[in-house]
Amino acid sequence: MMIYPELKIGDLTVKKPIIQGGMGIGISLSGLAGAVAKAGGVGVISTAQIGFREPDFEEHPAEACRRAIGKELAKARKIAPTGIIGFNIMTALRDYEGHVRAAVQAGADLIISGAGLPLDLPGLAAASQTKIAPIVSTERSAAVILKYWDRKYHRTADLVVIEGPKAGGHLGFSREQLEEYAEYDDKEYTEKSYDDEVKKIMAVVRKYSEKYGCSIPVVLAGGIYDRAAAKHAFSLGVDGIQVATRFVTTEECDADIRYKEAYIRANKEDIQIVKSPVGMPGRAIMNPFMERVMAGERISPKKCLLCMKGCKPSEIPYCITESLLHAAKGETDEALLFCGADAWRAEKIETVEEVMDDLLQA
Repeated sequence: MMIYPELKIGDLTVKKPIIQGGMGIGISLSGLAGAVAKAGGVGVISTAQIGFREPDFEEHPAEACRRAIGKELAKARKIAPTGIIGFNIMTALRDYEGHVRAAVQAGADLIISGAGLPLDLPGLAAASQTKIAPIVSTERSAAVILKYWDRKYHRTADLVVIEGPKAGGHLGFSREQLEEYAEYDDKEYTEKSYDDEVKKIMAVVRKYSEKYGCSIPVVLAGGIYDRAAAKHAFSLGVDGIQVATRFVTTEECDADIRYKEAYIRANKEDIQIVKSPVGMPGRAIMNPFMERVMAGERISPKKCLLCMKGCKPSEIPYCITESLLHAAKGETDEALLFCGADAWRAEKIETVEEVMDDLLQA
């Protein structure tokens, strides 16, 4: 028996209050997003280098990615014709504006945006039915974004996603902040409470909910791997949860089977905080590639595919697109294997429906 209420995002009703986190490159595409939406949650497609399978990707990466956004949404709609499907679009992308406009034009139900402050998102999605949601990790980031949207665009968020310190991929914390929330003692992971920060963020959101006379649901992400974590999240008063890592080892996940098996094989000590080439901390599974990087080896990019703002190919230790494409193709020894803190807990391949039912059952 499911014990949690439906999630309301404006005029959208999510039967099961789970948003599937966006994972790129090529980990959460139409297959996973469509399956989650069909099962009653919100399916999310990552636009990070989404056009990597397009024949002209290396020559025209921006055009290939914009084209693929529409294609992937159309394929997800075939899987879940009445489901709710959105995109995760990182503000750090060089073609952020192009990705947002392509998602809106394709008819996305929702755009979730983080990896920076999505200050211009309301303008890019204006005059559309697409709902918009910033990802925040601190009270300060929530206050800055919502204040800016209020003053410049005279509107507020349709949803706010709080991403905690146990999340995977790029993290909205400095390394110092991550160490403040978690420490390693004889390889045993202990986490200081992030609950107080969640409550502070929710207070900021309530301020704008009251000002605009509307409900702004809050969804919590980061380390929600099992029923106990889901129950704790809802006990804080959030309206839903966002789950990513648990969905990697599902039959429907778009990842190569060898990527999924890397999660299943991983031990607790294999999960480490690493530095992305663009300067942001991230969480990944240690493997031969990351050992080389951590040892100081520089792995020169074969070709710049214009993915991230501020990236200087001549200065970076490795190319994030190349390393994530290796992951998408199952070349796990040469890949950056992004993951959440609890990836090591994966033991088997499940179905999307089994995961969602397990998380939400009493």
